Amino acid sequence: MEIPFAKAVAASRNALIAGAGGGFDIASGIPLYLWLRGLGKAVTLANLSFTDLWATDSERICPGAYRVLETPCEVDYFPEKRILEWLRLRSETPAMYAFSNEMGVVLLRRAYAEVIERHAIDTLILVDGGTDSLMSGDESEVGSIVEDACSIVAASGLPVENSFLAAIGFGVEHNLNHHSCLENMAALTREGYYLGAFSLTDDMPEGAAYLELADYLNQSISFHPSIVVNSIASAMRGQFGDYHATWRSRSSDQFVNPMMSLYWFFKLKGVAGKIRFASSIEKTETMRDASQEFMKYRATTKRRAALMIPLG
Repeated sequence: MEIPFAKAVAASRNALIAGAGGGFDIASGIPLYLWLRGLGKAVTLANLSFTDLWATDSERICPGAYRVLETPCEVDYFPEKRILEWLRLRSETPAMYAFSNEMGVVLLRRAYAEVIERHAIDTLILVDGGTDSLMSGDESEVGSIVEDACSIVAASGLPVENSFLAAIGFGVEHNLNHHSCLENMAALTREGYYLGAFSLTDDMPEGAAYLELADYLNQSISFHPSIVVNSIASAMRGQFGDYHATWRSRSSDQFVNPMMSLYWFFKLKGVAGKIRFASSIEKTETMRDASQEFMKYRATTKRRAALMIPLG
């Protein structure tokens, strides 16, 4: 059996995989990168970045957008650079771009457009480590929604033939109502925007590579290991419950579980249409402006009940 997402990208030639929420989100796209490369596709990478890109050796391509170079760099926290290094060790040579997380929708859209034009992109896949990208804004708790929303609104307004969202790591966020998240997924399914799901496993070549990448990132950015990456990797390795792969998550209760290794796929247009404050951030120039618009929306909107998933 083949999920609809696999059929939808079968005819693509040049794909762009981009981390929607920043930080280590692009790591969640690397298994998809390797899978598409195995199908003979050209794949470019990008990520909303929490690094001070102006202080790196990266090449500025337009305001707030940089191409990550192979040259040595003394900046310690630079996930995009470390992932590119790891790919080079596997003889992969993709272009990697990093977008400043200070940009709002207008500038992010311009950055996406520049990369899309440079590489003749016909397929865009936004990836999210976690599921706050699937929140609408009226839920009781929404995770780190603003960055994801800006990326989704920016990317969905571009003339790309096929655009998708892939989310992996269900349950990893503590400040997100997962009952509402599943409710949102159901709504997307009813409206024809859901494209299936599958588990990333350690016996898949792409899954084994993800585990190798997780270990590499833990070593190369040991002072700031990714909770999301390590939670997904722990789930793939069969860990369960309050398990801590690194020191960074020990201050909170974890619920590592098999659902964390599930990829969920959706049409990006449908996800963008569910963001209830999208029109408010459409014209924002900075992420600060987008955050302020979101806070205004939250202050004037009735929130959904904080329901729990009824499983005993």
